[in-house]
Amino acid sequence: METGGWGNRCWRGPLGAGLRRRRTVPGDYVRPRDRGRSIRSGDGKRRSSSGNWAGLTGRRGGRAWTGSRPRGARRVAAAGMLRWASAWRLPRGALGARSPILSRLPVAPCSSSSSGGGAEPRPLPLSYKLLDGEAALPAIVILHGLLGSKTNFNSIAKALAQQTGRRVLTVDARNHGASPHSPDMSYEAMSQDLQSLLPELGLAPCALIGHSMGGKTAMLLALQRPELVDRLVAVDISPVETTSVSDFKAYLAAMQAVHIPGEVPRSQARKLADQQLSPVVQDTAVRQFLLTNLVEVDGRFVWRVNLDALARHLDNIMAFPPRQDAYPGPTLFLRGGNSQFVHPSHHAEIRRLFPRAVLQTVPDAGHWVHADRPQDFTAAIRGFLA
Repeated sequence: METGGWGNRCWRGPLGAGLRRRRTVPGDYVRPRDRGRSIRSGDGKRRSSSGNWAGLTGRRGGRAWTGSRPRGARRVAAAGMLRWASAWRLPRGALGARSPILSRLPVAPCSSSSSGGGAEPRPLPLSYKLLDGEAALPAIVILHGLLGSKTNFNSIAKALAQQTGRRVLTVDARNHGASPHSPDMSYEAMSQDLQSLLPELGLAPCALIGHSMGGKTAMLLALQRPELVDRLVAVDISPVETTSVSDFKAYLAAMQAVHIPGEVPRSQARKLADQQLSPVVQDTAVRQFLLTNLVEVDGRFVWRVNLDALARHLDNIMAFPPRQDAYPGPTLFLRGGNSQFVHPSHHAEIRRLFPRAVLQTVPDAGHWVHADRPQDFTAAIRGFLA
């Protein structure tokens, strides 16, 4: 076991001893006792656990409900971080009659640019999924990383809901997944989105978990509005600039360069995109993760992430907004043992901003800790929440 400390702060090493480990990332599943149960959504529709939708008016409650789902969209076959997701269709005409190949999804008429003045960013209506649980316990809120989506955490969310009895919310960040697009991709804007959403859903204060970009968003929210965060988990990320250990600039450029002819079958489209990404993104698992963002619209394939906004703001995404005030609540920095995103040189800033921080390492895990070691990841979260 790896141990250490910052003064009287404990670092805990390998966790989940005796647990069966899996290298593959679990996809979405329905527990046997949930099969056939209705799941309610934020748009007033109800579906069964098998994925069938019915036009029923519902209320909050049930096993799970989701928000901001595009009308007419097929249910996405939920998958883990590194599983190949099936294509997602938007309603015909959603992008207009002349959508260019690999165009981007619509931009929401929303927030001010992060480069302009001191105006407070306008929050966007984020897409989310909420699993039901005990209302007396603080909910768990999970934020994904750059180029990810809420579906990356489907299995983790269900496991935590079952094992802790808590409500679990997964959210698509702006310019990701099914959430609206915006030219503003600042951490201040992403924090403002959550400052609007969490009280609206009655989930504040919450146990806030964020991976990578989502971890920086979670840290900023905790620093700005500590009353909304009961406790904080930053997964394989520090409140510092992380450009030197990131390959995301190359990933974005490779995705922007992909060209797929119109009206090709989805299997062929994915094959073409994979072939075009492979010279730059040589790791097959990472390519499969990136390709979960390839979706079909009117017979053409587009990236559902807003690549232009992400590329334009990448330097800001790799950085962290300067802050003076510290977050007083319990904080866990959960790092992958094979990752360089949380470096010893970051510890001083971590201690300054998060004086109650504990660092814990998941061995044999890279940057995507929850994907590489899902059982160890959930064990660490449960231990921190206990």
